[in-house]
Amino acid sequence: MAESSGGRATKDGAVQSVDRAAAILELLATAGELGVSEIARELGVHRSTAFRLLATLEAHDLVEQEERRGTYDLGVGLLRLAGRVTRRMDIATDARAVCDDVTAEVDETSNVAILDDGAAVNITQTTSSQLVGVARQYVGQRTPLHATSTGKMLLAHAGDEVLATVLEGPLEVCTDRTITDPAALREELATIRRRGWAAAVAEWEQDTNALAVPVHGTGGRVVAALSVTAPSFRMVPEAFEEIAAVLTRHAAGLSARLGA
Repeated sequence: MAESSGGRATKDGAVQSVDRAAAILELLATAGELGVSEIARELGVHRSTAFRLLATLEAHDLVEQEERRGTYDLGVGLLRLAGRVTRRMDIATDARAVCDDVTAEVDETSNVAILDDGAAVNITQTTSSQLVGVARQYVGQRTPLHATSTGKMLLAHAGDEVLATVLEGPLEVCTDRTITDPAALREELATIRRRGWAAAVAEWEQDTNALAVPVHGTGGRVVAALSVTAPSFRMVPEAFEEIAAVLTRHAAGLSARLGA
């Protein structure tokens, strides 16, 4: 395949094919069933080109052909893809309500994070009303798995491939308390699995502590982590077990909503 000097595929390459395939899906979503000639006309391509694109999409169940009329419509494969997005949206909606309840009880900032491509991603947050608290907005932020309470909880229950990638490092130094030794991190993760909660004591941000517990989905799989974050002078290690019990109670409710 020819490429330009900037590394982008030329107009005859794969990038344009992807663009055209996406355009077909958009057309069918808007207009409903369309024939090959209609699609080719809308795309401004030869009929044979449109047919090849449709054949590829059909092979992945993204479009399907109505045999009697010879037209094409969106395929059931899109439902499979949409299902993943819907589940994420459901988690975010239910998680927000649980964060509201947690923060109402402990008056500290609460978050729910999920594992996404080697990072913990916060999907919702409720901020405390404390005069001195954690007001930073974490929603949408990618945080390190080895240095945050949610990250460590998710990593403790992640697959071997994810764990191996993180342990291969290098482990980023966020503060002077960050765990950067792979052996120490592995031991920490074993402790987290045994006791059921994870803590980050000024490991990602100075003067800030956080505590997280697992949220389970169908089949008991850990799908998220529920956490509380607070200034270190107010959430001291001696209080971790008590706070963990509160989080575990609320996490159980969220897990039930998610089908655990």
